Amino acid sequence: MNVTTLINYLLIAAVGGVGSILANRGIAVFNDGLRPIMPEYLEGKITRKELAATSFAVSFGLIIGFGIPVSLGSTILVAHSILLSADVIGTWTPDTKWGTALAGIIGAIYGAGLLFGLSSIVALFKMLPFNFLPALSLMSGPILLAFCAFPALAVASQHSPKKGFITFGLTFLAYLLATKFGTFKVNGYTITLNAIGMSLLVAMICMIYFAAQIKGDGNSNASLVNVFSKRVGRIKGNWIWLSIMGGLITSASSMLILAVDILPQQLLVKNQVMEAAIATFARAIGFIPLVFSTAIVTGVYGMAGTTIIFAIGLLLKGQPIVAFLAGFVWMWIEVQLLAATAKGLDKFPGLRDMGEHIRTSLQDTIAIALLIGSAIACNKMAANIGFFWVIGFWLLNKKSKKPLVDMAVGPIATIAFGILLNILRVIMIF
Repeated sequence: MNVTTLINYLLIAAVGGVGSILANRGIAVFNDGLRPIMPEYLEGKITRKELAATSFAVSFGLIIGFGIPVSLGSTILVAHSILLSADVIGTWTPDTKWGTALAGIIGAIYGAGLLFGLSSIVALFKMLPFNFLPALSLMSGPILLAFCAFPALAVASQHSPKKGFITFGLTFLAYLLATKFGTFKVNGYTITLNAIGMSLLVAMICMIYFAAQIKGDGNSNASLVNVFSKRVGRIKGNWIWLSIMGGLITSASSMLILAVDILPQQLLVKNQVMEAAIATFARAIGFIPLVFSTAIVTGVYGMAGTTIIFAIGLLLKGQPIVAFLAGFVWMWIEVQLLAATAKGLDKFPGLRDMGEHIRTSLQDTIAIALLIGSAIACNKMAANIGFFWVIGFWLLNKKSKKPLVDMAVGPIATIAFGILLNILRVIMIF
């Protein structure tokens, strides 16, 4: 094991361990759906068992159906696979000193095991009668370009379909122009603009422009800060833990072993680090209002904050120590400016409300892109019948009493189909 590999394992173990400690102590969680439940436990309104059950219910599907499947075949983990698991580990361990220590140990073992396990699974795939890993890599193909459409969807949702189509048209035009004229020479140097990055940049500018047109003088966030001042103080009091976590995540991101979502991950697989940083920052914009407002109300922060630390890590590629220090300081800044930033968003209600539309649009875009990618992957495994499998799986899931979240349906259907084909191959041999 070389030094770089050892550092990677130590970083992922630390991320899993510290993340689990944060969840165990109720300082921070990664799942936005779990954060509002945390104060109920902290104030004694629900039991630890109820909290653990809720944590498992809101996170398990995304871990098994999204985080781990999209991480397969790559050395770059999607944050959901480890940080959501940290939520579960932290809430399932006792709320005591030894329980906190146990959470840290289990989280660290899980983190290192996850990184090792995915590599082992890749090796196992190659030994199967039918190796479906190459086809599995096709699953995330549509996401790269489809991601550029989410700002147009957010604009249509927040403002009007007309403005949504304008944004979509400008995004499409930017892609065509970057593809056709994106390569040119300056002082003897050849410069190539990434078409996806440029189209996403144009789409984000349109989205922010439309949202910024909505002015206001409300004080909803300011009122929240005043009402929940003790909870804001609780977050600031835990700044050291949050800053350590921020440093670790930033460092892991700088080593290209942890990505905030599937789009940056796929860009990193193609070694498009700057484009991945832009995509990560674009995603983070949509989470600033949500993270800050829920943090103020609940007294529980986001495990990765606004997720801007992932972008900082990418900008500091290959410099884990510098990245740790930068992430440590940035998370401290986020925590200290929590109330001030939230109050500032009151002056631009369009930008404040934009976050909710971005999150919904991102989920819808990723879900449909993964569905199409899964159909392509399954069809690669077995022509024609692959389309039948994915479409049938999707439709039947909609009729289930407890349906899987949309983002998880495609990956689970694809992996299940690959396993089924291996079983059929064995039966045919014997």
